[in-house]
Amino acid sequence: MSWLMLIGGFILLVIGGEMLVRGAVRVASQLRVSPLVIGLTLVGFGTSAPELVTSVQAAISGSPGIAYGNIVGSNIANLLLILGASALVTPIIVQTSALRRDATVMVGVTIIFAVLASLFTFGRLIGVFFVIALGSYLFLAFRQEKAAEADHGAAYDKGLAAQGADPAFSPAASSGGSLVVPLVTSVAGLGIVVLGGYFLVNGAVDLARSFGISETVIGLTIVAIGTSMPELVTSLVAAAKRQADVAFGNIIGSNIYNTLGIGGATALLAPSQVPPEIVSFDNIVMLAVSALVVVLAYTGRRIARWEGGVLLAGYLTYIWWLWP
Repeated sequence: MSWLMLIGGFILLVIGGEMLVRGAVRVASQLRVSPLVIGLTLVGFGTSAPELVTSVQAAISGSPGIAYGNIVGSNIANLLLILGASALVTPIIVQTSALRRDATVMVGVTIIFAVLASLFTFGRLIGVFFVIALGSYLFLAFRQEKAAEADHGAAYDKGLAAQGADPAFSPAASSGGSLVVPLVTSVAGLGIVVLGGYFLVNGAVDLARSFGISETVIGLTIVAIGTSMPELVTSLVAAAKRQADVAFGNIIGSNIYNTLGIGGATALLAPSQVPPEIVSFDNIVMLAVSALVVVLAYTGRRIARWEGGVLLAGYLTYIWWLWP
């Protein structure tokens, strides 16, 4: 029963997230919102809806191990599992200075997250700080994208990767027609996402209890991998299309969204302490892996296939180390 709830939760999160983003993009297009704003916000953040709903619901339910394990585990999976798999499909070329700047931002917010988690309970003040930081980042990204013709950043590439994987996320493909259907679609998608998060969190808690495994390990592994599936699909599609720089930007952007957006929303709606085991080990792994990816990106401005293999091997080693 625990596995059924877990798998059913994953399926509902994917279906609901798809409906939510499609409907929201079409509504925004009808209201003549800028395609750039749609890509940076609705598409970029909408594809992170599974992580957001799961972490918030877990924290509200009194399971901070799953809530913050999902955030930290998703970031680690993005960098080792998804980036590694994408590099195996095609070498990841890091061409633009904007992506290199965003990679530095990713490391910076990771350091802030790890330091604050070691010193304080994640209360509403920290939540507000993270949400404002994300809003500022998106505002600067918007100004950068309006001013630049080709030097795209990670937030832009996150939306572009999702639109490449699903053309229905593109504003151009979502114009025309009545507002009623997209509104109903987005509201129904939101409801399905919330229901999926409920099933996923309860299934994960039951699974942890039945196997005698800590909720934190379940959050760092099974839950994190499941909620990272949209990033995996979009990055692999971008890599298969030989848009390796977009795949890289998608991962960097996702980690920034996870840390600031999901971490901030979780702390704001359900204040709780980051579990000590995450503070003492997994946050350090997340920071080390973030720094490693930046170093790989800077050396030769690419992540080669063999380096992708090393990242994948690192993820398997991390899972082996965690799992009892």
